Amino acid sequence: MAIPTAAERRAQMELALVEARACAHSDDVPVGAVIFDPQGAVLATGRNTKERDQDPLGHAEVLAIRSAAEKLGSWRLTDCTLVVTLEPCVMCAGAILAARIPTVVYGAFDEKAGAAGSVYDLLRDRRLNHQVEVISGIRADECGQLLTEFFREKLG
Repeated sequence: MAIPTAAERRAQMELALVEARACAHSDDVPVGAVIFDPQGAVLATGRNTKERDQDPLGHAEVLAIRSAAEKLGSWRLTDCTLVVTLEPCVMCAGAILAARIPTVVYGAFDEKAGAAGSVYDLLRDRRLNHQVEVISGIRADECGQLLTEFFREKLG
């Protein structure tokens, strides 16, 4: 597969934004994730369900990774790309590393809990057995605005 263009990355992020917006019917933080196969087709999607399911592991990335692994019949997602609206946290970064995902694309930075460059940089830590190409800031304003609106409504 050829390296996606900026326009293609933006289009991929739109699919993650669709997943994030679907959280509007729950109390979940609006985060969406999409995993693409090597040809650029959608393999799996996920959205936060932590509140809905009362599951601390209900992060968009984890759910998308589980779904993709089930569809492939393998825990190794070595040729896949994960696109997510918010920078992965430490737990999600660990799942990304465990799944051997080579590329992560994210929108908004998470200055409080980000583990892909903001607070930590686990995905590119050379001490670990796998490193990830990280592409950040794709449609960051839109991704961030969704989160800002959500927390503004929550905090009244």
